[in-house]
Amino acid sequence: MSKKKTLTTLAAALLLSGSVLVAQAAPLRWAAQNDIQTLDPHSQNHSSTNTITGYAYEGLTRYDEKFQVEPALATKWTFTSPTQVRFELRKGVKFHDGTPFTADDVIFSFGRIRQPQANMSIYVSGIKEIKKVDSHTIDMVLEGPNPVLLRNIVYFRIISKSWAEKNKSLNTQDYKAKEDTYASRNAMGTGPYKITGWQPDQKITMVANKDWWDQNKSNVTEVTYTPIKSDATRVAALLSGDVDLLTDLPTQDVAKLRADPKLKVLEGNENRTIFFAMDQGSEELRGSNIKGRNPFKDKRVREALNLAIDREAIKRTIMRGLSMPAAVMVAPGTQGYSSDIDQAPKADVAKAKALLAEAGYADGFEVPLNCPNDRYVNDEEICQAAVAMWAKIGIKARLIAAPMSQHSITLQKFETPFYLYGWGVTTFDAQYTLQDIVHTKTSGIDGKGNYTKLSDAKIDQLVQAMKVETDAAKRNALMREALLRTRDEFFFVPLHHQVRPWAMRANVETIHQANDAPQARFTTVK
Repeated sequence: MSKKKTLTTLAAALLLSGSVLVAQAAPLRWAAQNDIQTLDPHSQNHSSTNTITGYAYEGLTRYDEKFQVEPALATKWTFTSPTQVRFELRKGVKFHDGTPFTADDVIFSFGRIRQPQANMSIYVSGIKEIKKVDSHTIDMVLEGPNPVLLRNIVYFRIISKSWAEKNKSLNTQDYKAKEDTYASRNAMGTGPYKITGWQPDQKITMVANKDWWDQNKSNVTEVTYTPIKSDATRVAALLSGDVDLLTDLPTQDVAKLRADPKLKVLEGNENRTIFFAMDQGSEELRGSNIKGRNPFKDKRVREALNLAIDREAIKRTIMRGLSMPAAVMVAPGTQGYSSDIDQAPKADVAKAKALLAEAGYADGFEVPLNCPNDRYVNDEEICQAAVAMWAKIGIKARLIAAPMSQHSITLQKFETPFYLYGWGVTTFDAQYTLQDIVHTKTSGIDGKGNYTKLSDAKIDQLVQAMKVETDAAKRNALMREALLRTRDEFFFVPLHHQVRPWAMRANVETIHQANDAPQARFTTVK
């Protein structure tokens, strides 16, 4: 046999075997702590929900592996003026049911995401109108220059207009009213995976979209996501081989998992800050023993709450070192973040007591504290520790722990005066946090996630300025000033920025993501 023929035969054999040159198709079994809230892509701004719906739905832009913006359902964009952008839409794209993607779907989705009950409207902030030019061209008319437009619209997910019409899902689901719609239980996007089923609190199943417009370099053909609330049960599922990837690691088990030769652990900082928030707008605190007054309106009380918290102790004993004590409301890696302003205050019980006494609360006061128990790393344990720390200065916080699905509704109905929350910066830009949870709540997009009734004219002024400032240095200065004011007025009690290790079987290759959102298209199972 000639040398050439031998090489040809060998190459053919390797291709047929699929074991060397082509990765075998494989399923990915992924588990984490909490379930999603809905499949409606415009309903809830909840990171686990956004991660899962992002498998099926796409925006005009998307992030690459390094969170740089790249084309998705739009192939090109041109700023025809500072306040108008022309987007050329990708041709030949089909929704999962085979219907073609067109400009009509973009315009329909824009109207849908801006409905009052939609909690995703911040992602179309600054967009005044979308005009159809032709079937695959649109013009975005902006309210003013928009320096974060292309990052915002990553999460402006496009839903099929014809599918929504057919299935009576023209309106975004009203989650806080506990509305159940066809779109809240099913998905119809253009993305790399089709969601084939969701059994709440049990599992979500997906299959690869073989007709996806892009090349899926992953060999993952099926994904099963399983929410497992119990720490011990999640770890046991990974150790037994029932799960391939675990993204909510109990801090006490990380060292054990690292030492297991059948596993590997990827570690990285998450772009998420965990904090306590206070009702600063009501004249009287709901459920408090203080009547006719709201202690949280007093800066001295808010400072006392901050000084009572021993962040280093929480890091050492509860987080096992897997946290970064925080003073500001955005994490490292966010545009506008600076380490020099993120120096967490040291616990000072004596000063905290003096501040309370000065404010007229020498005997402290009682207040309910709502906390999720299945969302953030050690969330309920953190709340328990904080309750004990506040008790030292006379503040009696009555802990009410509940699953995130219930906790979220409580916040959106403004039924809690004091609560634990976590905020990831999906745009990797501080404006996102400042605009959504610090800015005064308006009838429009600003303050959509502000459940504390906080209203500060200076913060509002700074946010409005940064929304249209295109000079990077000036804009960074505006964000810095707003972060400093939020810190120095003690509008929140920031605890820490999360560190998020992921554990996986040794045969799983993936990329750790700062938004804690594993992507099957960046994953290979050998």
